[in-house]
Amino acid sequence: MNARRSRPLVVVAGLAVAGIIMLAWTQTWFTVDLHAGAAVTSRVDADGAAVVPQYTALAIASLALFLAMTIAGRVVRIVLASIEVLLGLGVVWSGISALADPVAAAKGAVGAVAGVSDLTAVRRVVDSVEVSAWPAVGIVGGVLAVLLGVVALVVQRSWPGPSRKYGAATAGAAAEARTVAPVERDAIVDWDDLSAGVDPTEQADDTGGAAPAPGEEPVGSEGRRSNDGAEAERGAP
Repeated sequence: MNARRSRPLVVVAGLAVAGIIMLAWTQTWFTVDLHAGAAVTSRVDADGAAVVPQYTALAIASLALFLAMTIAGRVVRIVLASIEVLLGLGVVWSGISALADPVAAAKGAVGAVAGVSDLTAVRRVVDSVEVSAWPAVGIVGGVLAVLLGVVALVVQRSWPGPSRKYGAATAGAAAEARTVAPVERDAIVDWDDLSAGVDPTEQADDTGGAAPAPGEEPVGSEGRRSNDGAEAERGAP
């Protein structure tokens, strides 16, 4: 896989993984059956938003990360890929923690129906919990995010970086602008030239030695000597 193909593939795969995590976040994870008379309803559906609210933040961060990776330099890409690995581990850890204790994960949804907030009281009113397949989908999305972060760390070395190209274009445009329309030199202009990678001393030399426009007589001692010589020739017999 060459550099031209690997970057768009990695970015598209990252967007797909973030979409999988977001999809799992919107679906029902646990269906909790309550004891008779414990609440106005005997069944509560706890979706990913109630069980793992951090999924949405992790997915959005992963989405923004892969978009930023398309325009970042090499060092920044390494940092972003490392962060992607950590984000994937966070998704996996959150999903496994929810599966390990479904009642605690669904405490907010159950408490809103049963009118209790303490975890111990929530456990008393819960009869049974049914687990859907969406927690596993979310965990798989986290594993894919980790693997994709590792792949990005490896293949990003061959990706071209935009910084040098854009910096050269900026310096060239600044130099061309100085040549076409010379400006009065001052500290601000010199600082702008240095920021663009242009030597302000060279610009000063170029503008300081400008030739006179056609039709204009030279000014100074050279011009006066030329005029005196021409008058002497006209007065000679």
